[in-house]
Amino acid sequence: MSRGGRHIYAAISVLAAGALVLTGCSEGGSKTGNNDKNDKEQQENAARQQSSIPFGDAKDSEGPAPEVPGAKSGGTISVLARDSYAHLDPGQIYVQDEMAVSQLIHRGLTGYKATSNDGKKHEVVGDLATDPGTTTDGGKTWKYTLKDGIKWEDGSPITSKDVRHSVERLFAPFINQGPPYLQQWLADTPGADYRKLLPDGPYEGKHLPDSLLETPDDKTIVFKFKTARPDLPYALAMAGYAIVSEKGDTKTKYDKAPVAAGPYKIQEFKSGKSMTLVRNENWDAKTDPVRHQYVDRFDITFNHQYEQSTKALLADSGKDQTAVSFSNAVDAGNLSKVLSDPSLKDRTVSGYQPYVGQININQAHPELKDIKIRQAIAYALPVTPFVRAYGGTDAMEPAGGILSPTVAGYDAAFDPWGKKKKPAGDPEKAKKLLEEAGKVGMKLTFGYINTPEGQQYSTAMAAGLEKAGFDVQRQEIPAETFYDQVSQLDNNYDIFHTAWGADWPSASTVIPPLYDGRAIAEGAQNYSQINDPKINSEIDRISKITDPVKAAAEWGKLNEYIVKDVVNVVPTAYYKQTQIAGSKIGGLVYDDVISGVDPRRLYVK
Repeated sequence: MSRGGRHIYAAISVLAAGALVLTGCSEGGSKTGNNDKNDKEQQENAARQQSSIPFGDAKDSEGPAPEVPGAKSGGTISVLARDSYAHLDPGQIYVQDEMAVSQLIHRGLTGYKATSNDGKKHEVVGDLATDPGTTTDGGKTWKYTLKDGIKWEDGSPITSKDVRHSVERLFAPFINQGPPYLQQWLADTPGADYRKLLPDGPYEGKHLPDSLLETPDDKTIVFKFKTARPDLPYALAMAGYAIVSEKGDTKTKYDKAPVAAGPYKIQEFKSGKSMTLVRNENWDAKTDPVRHQYVDRFDITFNHQYEQSTKALLADSGKDQTAVSFSNAVDAGNLSKVLSDPSLKDRTVSGYQPYVGQININQAHPELKDIKIRQAIAYALPVTPFVRAYGGTDAMEPAGGILSPTVAGYDAAFDPWGKKKKPAGDPEKAKKLLEEAGKVGMKLTFGYINTPEGQQYSTAMAAGLEKAGFDVQRQEIPAETFYDQVSQLDNNYDIFHTAWGADWPSASTVIPPLYDGRAIAEGAQNYSQINDPKINSEIDRISKITDPVKAAAEWGKLNEYIVKDVVNVVPTAYYKQTQIAGSKIGGLVYDDVISGVDPRRLYVK
């Protein structure tokens, strides 16, 4: 998933945790007095995220969700957000800030239930369904039964017709920003060819056949795949597969005014300014094992940069005492202070995220098809400015590959471009390659996200590339629509930075979405538009390996081939996250699955 403000869900049934040796950055960031303790805790956090998350049973799937110790009902929580929500339609949600708010307004067939009060333990349960799914043939056929008493915000019942409609509309052309897994599995094809299965979605009267998706009555849904899909319960827990109201579907307009099934509904949304969430009176806690409805309302305001939201929460006065941010991290200038101040411990949370930052080298642009130019970019690019912009080694760690420390297959020693040893880059090596290619002075258009951090790191990164002989032209992209713009096939950016996190801790949710050449499509996540035959064939081969340990090793090898030999991306950093809340916010934890504050358990003290 993309990190807009930041995404993720994480889990897989059978992955074993691996030992991690994490290499810190030797320069480029803040240091804290208790850095060793923080590093140890974060290493443990990363290793824990590789561990298996089990499936619960029907009993575990019953509501209400376990009570949060000390929780009270009532009050208003202010939410300080940087970016407005570009998408609220579940099918279009694939970035972290939108995924965070979706926890409150949307529901799916399955979900992640916290089984501890510290955000460290979870199980996959039935959310709208009575259990996380049943299969008797190894994952080719999955059956779900809807619970009694589940309703939309208007009081109408949620039925299997809504589920069918939600699945079928994913094939429509206007749904182009969300996850592709379920669609590809139903079509039994990689890449974007799944759209051929139902080109217009359900809107022209056509439907998926019962041989793929069966809804024999209002309560029953049966998925039928040609290839076993044992990870379906994890996929269905993603925000991108939450249920959409058939009756309330307004197609493209649904993106700004969705119908709620969760504990909160949208009272008002002024794009770019604010959103107000209020209690959904037709949500029944007895049907929901995952969420709470402690707070009367959430007042969300946008355009709060990290420094601004951090200062407000540190000041802790007035309504900021009951304020939090779902996605904003503590800013670089205050990060050391926050992590080293014992008095702030009770309102601070932190942990590893599954995201890996990367500079994409646009393969749709002919000049960038020259491997020497891409190698020159890889050597020249400094990652120190990127790490420093977000707070140094407390916030990030220079990356060698495209697999996070939270994902099986990660190798701490892999560092083909020397970013861990020389995070400031190697302009001399890069210049030699440019001279060999006869491209000294070559123009590069660098698209950057228009935030203070983006302005800072892009300026310094551009300077590093210029030392090697590139002529870098920076071009700003609004934060709210950044991923929409860089996922356009015909964009004019030669290089641009994105971050991607595993949807569950398997590289199968990293490499195929980002680097499968058959997935190149408008709005898709193959941002570099790479179409390499070996990558495509290896994706097909490894996807068929049923032993997760063997599969992880093979994904690790493919990671090395992509970064070292194809060079369509240059990894920059592995993400960590530290967030702070007002002193009157209760239920504050860092949730490993959400990779940040869990909004479902918050209350006002």
